[in-house]
Amino acid sequence: MNPHTFRYQEAGPVATIRLDRPEAMNALTFEVYRELTDTFRSLAARPDLRAVVLTGTGHAFCTGGDVRKIIGPLLTRDARGRLEFTTLTCDLIRAMRALPCPIVASLNGTAAGAGAALALAADFRVAADTARIAFLFVKVGLSGADMGVAWLLPRLIGLGRATELLMTGDFVEAEEALRIGLYNRVVPRHDLPEATTILAERLVRGPAAGLAATKAALEAEARMDLETALGAEARLQAELMGGRDFEEGFTAFTERRAPRFEGAPE
Repeated sequence: MNPHTFRYQEAGPVATIRLDRPEAMNALTFEVYRELTDTFRSLAARPDLRAVVLTGTGHAFCTGGDVRKIIGPLLTRDARGRLEFTTLTCDLIRAMRALPCPIVASLNGTAAGAGAALALAADFRVAADTARIAFLFVKVGLSGADMGVAWLLPRLIGLGRATELLMTGDFVEAEEALRIGLYNRVVPRHDLPEATTILAERLVRGPAAGLAATKAALEAEARMDLETALGAEARLQAELMGGRDFEEGFTAFTERRAPRFEGAPE
């Protein structure tokens, strides 16, 4: 991995992607979108990685598309060119949701517009107490439905609150985001790296196959009725029961110790 538009680092089984345009509040460019999408697609083929952290440099997580480098040029594009861009943004969300291992969004500051969509597409959101969030799309005359947020957000916080946030574009402060279930954790800003590391380390010690199957099931079962979901889960669990992690989980339970799942760090 050698991206040019953000920082990438691996520490054992954890990969960290750090948006690194603090002078622009980590606003996205066409190039950042492309490199992020390519990176997440590449990581899907890396079984040695067991968790990904997505964060930003400075006082913002990501404030959306760069006004001068994206918004301005879009005004000169024809219909086909505009669709190419919106497809590009949605491809990034597809790549994040298709990644087998969990993604932890470590929100070091404001998440707005496309930045809020990136946070939403992650599996966990650990936030600094300064990390307010807004889905700003209606503020610039667009639909609140962008980059999958109209599908993801109601599942997370309910249709009523999602409707309010997507139709007003209002900011939500960190504590309120925690209260309504949009954030998983809120900590003082200086404690964010430690809180992120604790969660990531817990995830990498979990059963990789079981976590990947859980993520895939949460995605797939949103489009199933209960009977179909029950059948899918029965087949899934039966398959995983034939694996080494299930045997290790049982052995660890009987021996009253923490399990050592396959491939997890000691």
